[in-house]
Amino acid sequence: MSADAGVEPGIVCAFAVTGTPPDPVALASVTGHEEGGPLRVLDAGGGLCLVVQDVPAALFDEEALAERLNRPTDLERCARAHHRAVEAAAGRGAVVPLPMATLYRGDRSAVRAVTDRRPVLEALLDRLRNRTEWAVKVHAAEGAPEDPPTAPADPGTDTNSGSGSGSGSGGRAYLSRASARRRDRRQAHGRALAEAEAVDAELRRYAVAATRHRPQSERLTGRRTPQLLNAAYLVEDADRAAFTRALAGLTAEGRHPAVRADASGPWIPYSFARWDEADEATGAHPGQEVPA
Repeated sequence: MSADAGVEPGIVCAFAVTGTPPDPVALASVTGHEEGGPLRVLDAGGGLCLVVQDVPAALFDEEALAERLNRPTDLERCARAHHRAVEAAAGRGAVVPLPMATLYRGDRSAVRAVTDRRPVLEALLDRLRNRTEWAVKVHAAEGAPEDPPTAPADPGTDTNSGSGSGSGSGGRAYLSRASARRRDRRQAHGRALAEAEAVDAELRRYAVAATRHRPQSERLTGRRTPQLLNAAYLVEDADRAAFTRALAGLTAEGRHPAVRADASGPWIPYSFARWDEADEATGAHPGQEVPA
């Protein structure tokens, strides 16, 4: 809803900027946040438009939203709604996805945020056009479980002679085995890191850009081995076949035995669509203008 004179503007949730407005029928078939109105398009002028949704203040003002996003189930629901809307916005061409829960007080504030950053957004749309994102996660390979360390003999006990003369050699043997196990683990980790770097270097040959995210913890991945690489690659649509062939070769059994690589895509290039990068030096950020 527009902020007419004397009318209190509502809260608008913005999902994506595009230069090619999505098909209205297709947009109408997509549900954004279940609590909000239908998805709609705001004309931001100069060939840019913004896909938005009116949402209730009771659930999306600063305090209420912070509380909801602290609940895992609500966070997941919001993330899924955001992704559905971004995908709908991308129905006819490149989009710049906005951060989840980008909120404004009315249409005018939302449009102003786009027009104020027009050069950045136009450059991003040019960069992302006909390109998609591929995600690759590399973990250390799971080896056979290690045998539990054997405890040294009880000092002062020698089962062969009945004296304590052998206790020293038993302790030294135990320490030697423990040291060897630590050395083997370090060497295995080093090999896995080197192979993860080789995977990254090979895939970068087929991408126009690449970025690394912080590796996820074992609690999040559900794996017993550490994540060594959590990367995203921006790939030209024309180079997709070459990239996927390279992926298949890298993940083939035996090519890199110290690691396991998992890939997914193509995705909308979230990792390469930071529309606020140009604002970071000044500390200004788009969205989240609800309190104003």
